[in-house]
Amino acid sequence: MSYVDGFVIAVPSANREQFIGYAGKFDTIFLEFGAIRVVECWGDEVPDGKLTDFRRAVQAKQEESVVFSWIEWPDKATRDAGMEKVMKDPRMDAASSMPFDGKRMIFGGFVPVVSLPG
Repeated sequence: MSYVDGFVIAVPSANREQFIGYAGKFDTIFLEFGAIRVVECWGDEVPDGKLTDFRRAVQAKQEESVVFSWIEWPDKATRDAGMEKVMKDPRMDAASSMPFDGKRMIFGGFVPVVSLPG
């Protein structure tokens, strides 16, 4: 069964192109180490909720956009082995120059329970 790592971050809207370049550079490393697909989604319709919402979850400021991303792996074992390789890869040293505040990132690993079609 597949496995998904999910992420939500706040990125300064002015850094959109910088973020796209950053993601393109580092997302290929995940693919190299076994990920099936990496998706980066720039917030287009991110409404305020009554109790909580994406913006509050990452403490997004007015001038920031919410980015919702995920990495799909064929299974958890591939993900665990792949993530270990990613974290040891020297190319990841440059990841600390991210165009957003990584301390406000929320993330987690998920086991799909419904997947349509298929």
